[in-house]
Formats: sequence, structure tokens, C-alpha cells
Amino acid sequence: MTRKHAIQEAEAHVVTSHGADFFGEDRHPLKSLTSLAGYAEGCLSRDERGPVVLLLTNPGEGGTMTPSQAAEIAALLHKLARHRFVRAKESAVARALADAATLAADSGEPWEWRIEAA
Repeated sequence: MTRKHAIQEAEAHVVTSHGADFFGEDRHPLKSLTSLAGYAEGCLSRDERGPVVLLLTNPGEGGTMTPSQAAEIAALLHKLARHRFVRAKESAVARALADAATLAADSGEPWEWRIEAA
């Protein structure tokens, strides 16, 4: 019988601005973004998926989007979240990212993200 260790290594997360928590941030594991990128490649048209897949597969160490870019990405993420072939877990991540990007675009502020190790 094998046991699962109680102490695990810290997993890297992407922290986005304009989120739903008390501090106005959302936290998503990098693994879920990579998984979501796979769904984007399969569920969005070739013309639409370029910026979304690029953002989800390579978020870098952090970054900023203008409100117009955030609105464009938000529309694509909403479309991805509503697609019938996207599983519920990945759909929830896409919806949270889309809501944060929409909030940033509607308030005319840049949408920011950064990578945290824990």
C-alpha cells in the first residue's frame, strides 16, 4: 500500500488582477492554464485561438495588457468557457479569467498577472 505524502512541493500559480478575492486577485495553478490552452486549441477557430493559446502556454514571469487587449481576450475566454467540450474545472478557470479581464477592460485599467511559487 502506498501513501500520499502530506507535505508537497509548492506549485507555481498565476495571480491575476481584478479578481474575486478580498485583495482583488485570482490565483490559478499553472497546470490548469496549460490544460486550458489545450482546450483552446481544439475548441476555438484557428483565427481566434492565437492570443489566448500564447497567453495560457507562456505567461512568462508576469505581464500587463491594455484594456482593449483585455476585452478581446475576455471575449475569447468567455467563448471557451461556454464551449460544450470543455470540462467543468477548466471552464471555471476560463470563466474566472474572463471575468477578471472584463472587469479590467470595463474599468479602463490594465489587466496584470504575475507568477508566484507558492
